[in-house]
Amino acid sequence: MTARKICIVGLDSYGMLSGEGGSAGGRYIGGEAIQHVLLARAWRDLGHDVSMIVHDEGQGAKRVHDGITAIAAHTRNGGIRGLRFFHPRATRLLSALMAADAEIYYQSPAGAYTGITGWFCRATGKRFIFRVASDSDCEREHGRIQFWRDRKLYNYGLTRADLVAAQTDHQRRMLLQNHGIESHVVNMMVESPRGETATKDIDVLWVSNLRPLKRPELALELARQLPSVKFALVGGPMPGGQTYYDDVLAAAARLPNVTMMGAVRYRDSAALFERARIFLNTSSIEGFPNTFLQAWIRGVPVVTFFDPDGLVQRLPAGHVAHSLDDMREAIRRLLSDDDQRRQLGQRAREFSRREFTDGVAARYLDLLDLEAPQRRLASAHAQEPAPGANTP
Repeated sequence: MTARKICIVGLDSYGMLSGEGGSAGGRYIGGEAIQHVLLARAWRDLGHDVSMIVHDEGQGAKRVHDGITAIAAHTRNGGIRGLRFFHPRATRLLSALMAADAEIYYQSPAGAYTGITGWFCRATGKRFIFRVASDSDCEREHGRIQFWRDRKLYNYGLTRADLVAAQTDHQRRMLLQNHGIESHVVNMMVESPRGETATKDIDVLWVSNLRPLKRPELALELARQLPSVKFALVGGPMPGGQTYYDDVLAAAARLPNVTMMGAVRYRDSAALFERARIFLNTSSIEGFPNTFLQAWIRGVPVVTFFDPDGLVQRLPAGHVAHSLDDMREAIRRLLSDDDQRRQLGQRAREFSRREFTDGVAARYLDLLDLEAPQRRLASAHAQEPAPGANTP
């Protein structure tokens, strides 16, 4: 394979790359940051020259971690409100894109930076991969993107990507139906365990950044209804979400069978999954949760409302609940039946080892080489405007 220069645009990913995020007081780490870094390492291991564009958090203009170059764009909150989108955010992102001098640019999640990256790649003849991060990225109106400007820029970038990668077949169908966009399902990545063994002393593990759409209050309600079951909730507040976080902590403090562990570094979370008997997901909306893969690769079944492409039910790799009562009874049943729980976990482990480790990074590049010439040919004679309010 010919070595290539690849740049990942992942502004929130420096904490994951450096190992400094995820703990109390550390940098925010979301699911996309995990995927960015796992993919960067996989491309690096294939012999490619990999860089990442990240927030300027005082680490310097360029800093190398494990053979991956972090290029600082702008700070999180710098600039004058009302103007800072244009400067320093857009201007310094463009400067970072130029500094990366890559052949291929990969960006997620959906938002204004999709449009800026897409425009830059078209203007400079680079290739652009956009990765869907959530089902909401595929909706017609993109109601979860706050500003009209950002929704317009996202639509612009989505239609300029040389390759659009979806997490699930459901997302692929949504993109086609809502936007007329052809995409390919590309699996996510998960790190294989490093031989960790642990006592199973957590009955139910819940892991996420604490915010309303993740619905940690439902986990607490389950703990209240199952007083003999040991629950552990892991996660820190989102930026600007300290009040919500404090309310969840206060509610948890009234339940003796709940341990609130706060933010935990990603590299330290493996031990918690090893200790768990069941992984619990209570989100109202998802894409394909990283935590499912972290649980499955360790043989831990999932109890969830959300089921990406029906995998949990089809494998089966856990239980898909239709109500809180159903979820409670599934937890009770799995904890009382060690054989069933181990069987579900074994299927999940085998599936994740087969589908979500080797080959994912190479698949992106194979698909890009297949798709990009066709998309470029289709738009070769189209005049390329800069993204703006009138951009479709």
